[in-house]
Amino acid sequence: MKVLVVFYSMTGNTARLARAVADGAKSRGAEVRIRQVAELIPQSKIDKMAHVKIAKEEIRDIEYATNDDLRWADGVCFGSPTRFGNMSSQLKNFIDQTSELWLSGELVGKVAACFTSTSTQHGGQETTLLSMMIPLLHLGFVIQGLPYAEKEQMGIDGVHGGSPYGVSSISGPKADRLPTDVDLVLAQALGKRIAVTAHKLRANEEKSVNNR
Repeated sequence: MKVLVVFYSMTGNTARLARAVADGAKSRGAEVRIRQVAELIPQSKIDKMAHVKIAKEEIRDIEYATNDDLRWADGVCFGSPTRFGNMSSQLKNFIDQTSELWLSGELVGKVAACFTSTSTQHGGQETTLLSMMIPLLHLGFVIQGLPYAEKEQMGIDGVHGGSPYGVSSISGPKADRLPTDVDLVLAQALGKRIAVTAHKLRANEEKSVNNR
């Protein structure tokens, strides 16, 4: 199975979750691609924000996602920090350029999942994850959540992210709070689940084709 992890990250926290999702998928034998989406903020502005500039340097070697990456994948994990309870305009811009795939139906039946990062505990994690799913349903993706079968979801001993709708983390007002160990474990769990689900869906499709 082939898993694509595609994300936008401004200060590095969503990128850290993306790597953990990728590690989880790899642990289930998936071939994984990590891709970022194009930045819309002018470089002149980024150069004036030291923490953003550093974060961008850390991911500069990650290629930009294309529609061909989506064609290649059996499963896709989409990641974005929240923007007023919704995905970032950068990720939305990438998804808005998939009209050709929507018209051809090339993504129908593939599995997808979502992850996000917010500044505060109530900064729109669930609304971001749920609203991210809307265009994915239009494209024909089968949505994979993160069930409470993952026991870390139930923990209340510390502040962490995670919900039935996908992976999340809390980065703090200055975006300097890294994903917790629980956040990363749940991100790996999501990667594992999307790899397993992608494998099952592909196997069933191949079986159906062979029986025609």
